[in-house]
Amino acid sequence: MSIGFIMLCHTALDRAAEVARHWAGRGYPVVLHVDRRVSKQGYARLTRLLADLDNVRFSARHRCEWGTWSLVAATQQASELMLREFAGVRHVYLASGSCLPLRPVEELEAYLAAHPRTDFIESVTTEDVGWTVGGIDVERFTLRFPFSWKKNRAAFDWYVSFQRRIKFKRRIPDGLVPHLGSQWWCLTRQTLSAILQDPDREAYDAYFKRVWIPDESYFQTLTRLYSTNIESRSLTLSKFDFQGKPHIFYDDHLQLLRRSDCFVARKIWAHADKLYDTFLHGTGAQQPKAEPNPGKIDRLFAKAVERRTRGRPGLYMQSRFPNENWENGRTCAPYSVFAGFTELFEDYETWLSKTTGSRVHGHLYAAKRVEFAGGETVYNGAMSDSAKLRDYNAQAFLTNLIWNTRGERQCFQFGPADTQYLGWFMALDQNAQISVISGAWAVPLFRSNLDFAAIRKEAARLQKIEGDFLNVLRSPYVKARIRIWTMAEFVESPMEPLQSIIDEINPRALRRLAEAPKMVDLTGFGQFLQNLKNQGMQPLLMGDFPVGDLPRSPGARRSRPYLVK
Repeated sequence: MSIGFIMLCHTALDRAAEVARHWAGRGYPVVLHVDRRVSKQGYARLTRLLADLDNVRFSARHRCEWGTWSLVAATQQASELMLREFAGVRHVYLASGSCLPLRPVEELEAYLAAHPRTDFIESVTTEDVGWTVGGIDVERFTLRFPFSWKKNRAAFDWYVSFQRRIKFKRRIPDGLVPHLGSQWWCLTRQTLSAILQDPDREAYDAYFKRVWIPDESYFQTLTRLYSTNIESRSLTLSKFDFQGKPHIFYDDHLQLLRRSDCFVARKIWAHADKLYDTFLHGTGAQQPKAEPNPGKIDRLFAKAVERRTRGRPGLYMQSRFPNENWENGRTCAPYSVFAGFTELFEDYETWLSKTTGSRVHGHLYAAKRVEFAGGETVYNGAMSDSAKLRDYNAQAFLTNLIWNTRGERQCFQFGPADTQYLGWFMALDQNAQISVISGAWAVPLFRSNLDFAAIRKEAARLQKIEGDFLNVLRSPYVKARIRIWTMAEFVESPMEPLQSIIDEINPRALRRLAEAPKMVDLTGFGQFLQNLKNQGMQPLLMGDFPVGDLPRSPGARRSRPYLVK
């Protein structure tokens, strides 16, 4: 007999009895503490289930509450009973009623026999702890906590705030350096008895009774006074989420628990029949002997916490809709936005699709309808081309489009004639690649047959809208990849900017453009801009566009797409 088990039980007593029988039936003593809040009938049933085992004891009952001294008091009394009743015990293992042994207890005995003077208890200083949740680290040892955090939260918060205001600070007993760690430990008889029989125990107990969550600091601190060899880790697998709540293990965690190589795991769902049958009754395959290593599954837990707190990039759904600016990426994949290109080039969408292999849409935010690629009226994910539905939530329309077409690069046109809900959203999206030829919106007006007074009025309106959009794109807070050219400088040398755009959309191609889309005939466009000036509308966004014909390279004058040699 070398190991004694203490179990703190308050629920699922049938499962606790099953685990206690597993250990006691193999000759290892068990002391159970049953929460005083458990009904008399439940307590009586538990004692009947274990009545035939002569190495099972029940300690005095306490009404236990999270974060209070009652848990330490219950552990103290159970430990005293264990040491008094079972002289052969050399290590005491603290577990809960929801714990489950993952490996044969004989392996645990052999492991502890190889470490006869080692105390396995997580014990680190507050400076080294990164997992405390609740905003209180060092102060849990220097303030008083007479109120329950769960039952009297308002009084708890008020009293903490009051102590901070008056700069109250408790004196830590001489010789103690506060440490924190997991509640679940395995201590040697020598260390545990030294803690319980310390002549200063009364003073230590009085101090820790007003410490917050003393079950995570009492034994963790006092062990440092008496232990000759501490392994600052627990032999029990116990994982917590980002809120400090313990993870619950279910049947589908079977292989995960096996991989941990830990001796005991907590917290197990009471109805996880497969887990209890596998680990208690030997229906599963025996695992090879190995050093307990919960770190082997830490990566999976870290991913689970990230998925729960941040979600998948660019995914919005009813069950998890992130607050604004707390998204894990505004969209799920890169996409390209073009402003002014379809106005300047003929059949630009077809050319871009052929050149890059991307899905190229028209003006998704056109006033009348959504211009899906190929003129589709319904797109991936049953997305309608209805402008009214789109504008009901313009951001969701874009994020849904990118999500529904994962694996395929999406490109679309955008301009001042479109609805302007998405300016800031796209500018702050690191997946967005936005290319703008400023002033190109004037080309359709130039080629229209409208009354010039109407053209002037529309040009003034579009210029103001695009000016506001460009101000957004030039903000220092922008995260998107932004390229802006004036129409004059783009027309003068179109191949270089087109090449840079194509290289970013398809960086693996690594080839120079052999052809460019055909540019619309701009003969007389300079005079058109001058006429706008003469009518009192000042075109500012086109750049220094000459009144006469714009000088172009010989290749640009051809009626068919020009080539670069």
